[in-house]
Amino acid sequence: MLINDQQEIQQNGMRTTIRIILVVCLLSLSLQNNLFAQGKKIKVACIGNSVTAGYLLKNPAAESYPAVLQGLLGNSYEVGNFGLSGATLLKKGHRPYNKTKEFTKALDFNADIAIVHLGLNDTDPRNWPEYRDEFQQDYAWLLDTLKKNNPKIKLYVCRLTPIFSEHPRFKSGTRDWYWQIQKEILLIAKDNQASLIDLNSPLNNRPDLFADNLHPDQEGAAIIARTVYENLSGHYGGLKLPLLFSDHMVLQRDQAIPIYGTADADQPVTVAFNGTKKTVLSGKDGKWKVVFPAMPHGGPYQMSISDKKKTIILRDLLLGDVWLCSGQSNMYFKLQQSATGTAELKQFPEQPKLRLMKFNPVAETDGLSWDSTTLAKLNHLDYFSGNWEPAASNTAAGFSAIGYYFGQQLVQEEGVPIGLIQMAVGGSTLESWIDRYTLEHDPQLVDVLSNWRKSDFVQAWARGRADLNLKNSLNPRQRHPYEPAYNYEAGIAQLIGSPIKGVIWYQGESNTQNPELYAHSFPVLIKSWREKWGIDFPFYYVQLSGINRPSWPYFRTMQDQVQHQVPNTYMAVSSDLGDSLDVHPIRKKEIGQRLALQALQHSYGKTVVADGPIPGKAVLKDHTIEISFIAGSPLAVKDAQPLQGFDVVLEKGTIIPISARLMNNKVVLQLPKEIKAEKVRTVRYSYAPFSRANLINQHGLPASTFTIPLN
Repeated sequence: MLINDQQEIQQNGMRTTIRIILVVCLLSLSLQNNLFAQGKKIKVACIGNSVTAGYLLKNPAAESYPAVLQGLLGNSYEVGNFGLSGATLLKKGHRPYNKTKEFTKALDFNADIAIVHLGLNDTDPRNWPEYRDEFQQDYAWLLDTLKKNNPKIKLYVCRLTPIFSEHPRFKSGTRDWYWQIQKEILLIAKDNQASLIDLNSPLNNRPDLFADNLHPDQEGAAIIARTVYENLSGHYGGLKLPLLFSDHMVLQRDQAIPIYGTADADQPVTVAFNGTKKTVLSGKDGKWKVVFPAMPHGGPYQMSISDKKKTIILRDLLLGDVWLCSGQSNMYFKLQQSATGTAELKQFPEQPKLRLMKFNPVAETDGLSWDSTTLAKLNHLDYFSGNWEPAASNTAAGFSAIGYYFGQQLVQEEGVPIGLIQMAVGGSTLESWIDRYTLEHDPQLVDVLSNWRKSDFVQAWARGRADLNLKNSLNPRQRHPYEPAYNYEAGIAQLIGSPIKGVIWYQGESNTQNPELYAHSFPVLIKSWREKWGIDFPFYYVQLSGINRPSWPYFRTMQDQVQHQVPNTYMAVSSDLGDSLDVHPIRKKEIGQRLALQALQHSYGKTVVADGPIPGKAVLKDHTIEISFIAGSPLAVKDAQPLQGFDVVLEKGTIIPISARLMNNKVVLQLPKEIKAEKVRTVRYSYAPFSRANLINQHGLPASTFTIPLN
């Protein structure tokens, strides 16, 4: 990727970054206001509550967002802070802003620009439940009063800064009322011809900046000031593309192709691709997007993105299928570490249609304590980095082994370009991959967000590893990749705007302490990702392997049930490839290929066998139990050994192993003479944590762990 401008300066801390960027932007500040020509200062009134006033800051006069904004705008502006702690927008609220001396002072200030950030305190149960129907008209009255005071005033209405889930009133009503008010603010801006400033998006993924879950610290106030400054000036750092866009990228075929990024406000951005050119104006928020029509697979292509000052050229692009490879360490497990990796890399085949993008973490979640630089990057969500690369021995060596073999199989079978995006974090919890809004609004998962490092919702091992990684942190709200919502905010959020074919997923080891909760949260994750992308893509996942950990059979059973409960989800079995002592079995090729078989059948419509034996029903006949299986490939036994892995559960919960054999494509269990047949409740298969169970079909695909009652 060629970028004509100088590379942006690396962040060394939020305050330093803000000063550098905004001092540069200040040189070209050009608000459309003739007051410059008159030699008068432009007056900016910051109207709001405690967030505007600078509550909890050590020195509000210097650290509040209006004070920081003054420094950013410079001597041509005069910024007034008219914030009041506890103020409500509602006239009948418990502390109505319109009756305060701060409002009188704001009117006397005779501002040319007004920034209004009110509504947080209206979420109080004394206010919104009683007077919600008056919010819009009260807000309109305030704006009209400012207009009457100065008919030329430029009005900005702000979407609210966050209220996080550990706020004491969050679940008792504030959560719901807060988002109702956010919707009202959108209408208020439109109906009153006011510009909208979004103060939620820059801060809703930064709980580390809100010690009391409501008021931002100094860095948070500086982010507000920067956001307001950008909206006033229209300067967003020039033309930029998301990290996902680079040379060698694969764009999803057969779906509309969005190309998007940021630029300075109201700038024409032109994108040329595959013989088509589109131009769009960037918005007041600096965002722009063009959408090309769906195209078939092909390439390589070149794409040009340009504005008046800068041109970005992306080379060697392909149209094909893009797959997200996500989860924890077994998805992260590198090709060079796998059983077949060394041989694969030594004679690496030429694969021009296979492209890889690995999002590398800034630090591995291994048994080390991170330094202050790493800790700061985590808080700034600067955790992942990467770019697209053609598949070659050097690029594939460190890539997901499962992902690589999955993609290789699809290229061979389909002959279309395949792009693999690896975003996986060793040891990560499922909840870390779900967005904050979804967690906050789920009755079961909202409590996962509270004090997660001491919460029973999070596996003890994961909490212990996080504590070790964060040992050197002095911030009690320090971020970590195991934290609920973190990997979504730092990673998945960067991908949402670009279409994908589907997901392959290997995760669960860090959630095995509670299979019942996972049975709820896993479908929540799948549903939320599909809603975010706006695509009902297939979700292929790996059932956990065998290991000597007692809870794993129950977890595997739960995983098997999910595919029957959530549409367009399919599971690959891996229990036969496990290691009794190691959570990272090295036979990844088979897993990647089993996932590929599922995709070939369900996403590509191929006539292939993708599943092992699936039980139908168990019938008691005399002193034997016959288990029939859903029609498919004939049954077999791995390595031609005696069939094993079955047991029966008797009344009073007694469990005994049972001998089994194949007969007429059924499994026949012979009950011991001393067991009365009527005492048998259920039959189980592969319920040892590390199982020697060996039932397969003639394609070599294993049966899943299962429990089946007697008919």
